Amino acid sequence: MESHIKHSVGGTTLHTYHPCRRIVPYRVYAVIHTCGIVALMYHHVHSLLTADKTLITSLLLLADVVLAFMWATSTALRFHPVHRSEYPERYVDKPEEDFPKLDVFICTADPYKEPPMMVVNTALSVMAYDYPSDKISVYVSDDGGSSLTLFALLEAAKFSKHWLPFCKKNNIQDRSPQVYFSSTSHSWSDEAQKLKVMYTDMKNRVEHVLDSGKVKAEFITCDQFRGIFDLWTDKFTRHDHPTIIQVLQNRETDMDNTNTFMMPNLIYVSREKSKVSPHQFKAGALNTLLRVSAVFTNAPVILTQDCDMYSNDPGTLVRALCYLTDPKIKSGLGYVQFPQRFQGINKNDIYAGEYKRNFECMGIGLDGLRGPNYVGTGCFFNRRVFFGPPSNFILPEIDELRPNQIIAKCITDQDVLALAHKVAGFIYEHNTNWGSKIGFRYGSLVEDYYTGYKLHCEGWRSVFCRPKRAAFYGDISRSLIDVVNQQKRWCLGLLEMAFSRYSPITYGIKSVGLLMGVGYCQNPFWAFWSIPIIVYGVLPQLALLYGVSVFPKASSPWFWLYMFLFFGAYAQDLLDFVLEGGSYRRWWNDQRMWLIRGLTSYLFSFIDFTLKILNLSTLGFNITSKTNDDEEQSKRYEQEIFDFGSSSSMFLPMTTVAIVNLVALVWGLYDLLVWRERLVLELMLASFAVVNCLPIYEAILLRTDGGKLPKNVCFLGVILTFVLIVLGYVVIK
Repeated sequence: MESHIKHSVGGTTLHTYHPCRRIVPYRVYAVIHTCGIVALMYHHVHSLLTADKTLITSLLLLADVVLAFMWATSTALRFHPVHRSEYPERYVDKPEEDFPKLDVFICTADPYKEPPMMVVNTALSVMAYDYPSDKISVYVSDDGGSSLTLFALLEAAKFSKHWLPFCKKNNIQDRSPQVYFSSTSHSWSDEAQKLKVMYTDMKNRVEHVLDSGKVKAEFITCDQFRGIFDLWTDKFTRHDHPTIIQVLQNRETDMDNTNTFMMPNLIYVSREKSKVSPHQFKAGALNTLLRVSAVFTNAPVILTQDCDMYSNDPGTLVRALCYLTDPKIKSGLGYVQFPQRFQGINKNDIYAGEYKRNFECMGIGLDGLRGPNYVGTGCFFNRRVFFGPPSNFILPEIDELRPNQIIAKCITDQDVLALAHKVAGFIYEHNTNWGSKIGFRYGSLVEDYYTGYKLHCEGWRSVFCRPKRAAFYGDISRSLIDVVNQQKRWCLGLLEMAFSRYSPITYGIKSVGLLMGVGYCQNPFWAFWSIPIIVYGVLPQLALLYGVSVFPKASSPWFWLYMFLFFGAYAQDLLDFVLEGGSYRRWWNDQRMWLIRGLTSYLFSFIDFTLKILNLSTLGFNITSKTNDDEEQSKRYEQEIFDFGSSSSMFLPMTTVAIVNLVALVWGLYDLLVWRERLVLELMLASFAVVNCLPIYEAILLRTDGGKLPKNVCFLGVILTFVLIVLGYVVIK
């Protein structure tokens, strides 16, 4: 199991992989745990046929069926996890003419939620890769159609001519200027000091324009770009405007400030919008970039990048090429996915913002099957992947969009620009295969996950690349309401996928096999976690209040079955987390947030999806704010204090369940001490919930800061607790 599998190019080994050591014990445990689940189902069915409490047993059976299904999805990913290693230092020995070109796609949509300077730093960090600069083209899609973002990129183009040679000459590792100039871990040379002043001046100009809300004539220092800002008239809105494509830097004409090398392309694109145009969210913007880049540069390798995820390692591209250029696997390799990682996470990650289980544990599990899912950023694609299965090439509408088309004209040629404007128009995709068989796929709010899934179903494979130094870093949400709202949006999109004709549980298993199909079910059915969390968070506690047993007594063999399944599942989850570099405290916070999400994100996404199915509401795409301007909020986050500072109704079920469990635990301990009632499992479950809810009790009773739970949420929580206790008497008694 520990033998390394090697792959090489021209006799040189560029990457290896080996299965994880825990495969055999995990498979043995899977058999044992499955037997335990079967026994538990038998116990529930037997109880249904013989006991009086049919409703209680039915609810427990439903909860355990969901838990069993979700455990199966996790187990499928534990059958063959792998770890990979790359050797980029061996790749750079190749002749420079053998290095493939790269097109980078960066998406932004709102200059106030996604500050232009953040977009600038992301763009500069990938422009400065340790790679021939004239082989890199950066395309920024601005779905907000903002002149403020265009101005910021215009400033970035001027600064890049100084920044790139500085980074390459001094072998700078932090190639996001904001990160480099904020660091205190290195000494400053005179050249670095001058660059810092230059960067600060640029930042001040961009932020001044952002504050004023308009690009004034005096800020435009280059006559070449003065006319483009005239497009922003009174009739111009973010939802109704013409196509805007502006070449801000041209690798065929622009040199760095030392006249040493050609600069990368930097191109601003805002696709045409109309009140009647279909709104395909991020995938629509990416498909526009896919077509525009095909007309301009048509690089065989494409990197998709969120505007808040800057490159943290200048050698990342070469790492990806260790896989994408391997002749043994490249014909079927669709993409190389890097994990999302985040800066600014507090010591114990109280909001589970690193998503280790989703981005890393799940990644290595899928990598041992057909490869990881696409997470929307930090992913290097083979351009060919967007034009049909490996064995079946689907022709685009015009030859200029073919992935193997050789570009002979300059990107500033009028014919080229005219065609680029045409393919960026909102009517171009009408009656075409774009979004269904070609390009990034439409059909879900989580179009990135859906695209990766469809590519796997077509026969493509992917690779999970996880170097020690993070390839990309993004910003973390520092407010609980932002965290649960973002997760709710993901859940809504995933539910669309779960109940579509391409559901992983049907179409997926048929297309990619049993293990991969079941593994792919884990995320689309996230919302179903709310069922067992609510049932086990309320029903046994109400039973404890009335002295009624819903679980087997400690003297029964079934009691030990419950104990085994509970502690076995949690121990395996903890082992996964720690073996992949997590800490015990972070794991505890991760499972606590799983419970909180179950009572907020998962529950409300289920409700919203049901309303949408009944045509009582529609689903929309809301941009998550990437700004962290609230100093008090940031201070609480660093101190690991939960921030509940919102009167959102999403916090009401969580607050109610916390109060129910506290009341049940107090009453259960009283019964145990006075009446010697021994409802052991019910008491253990309430105790476990109360320990997890300590931050909630603190926010209700002890805190006076702006992050405490709002009084109206606490008041309604108390009322709902009383209602549940009354209903519990009817149901349980």
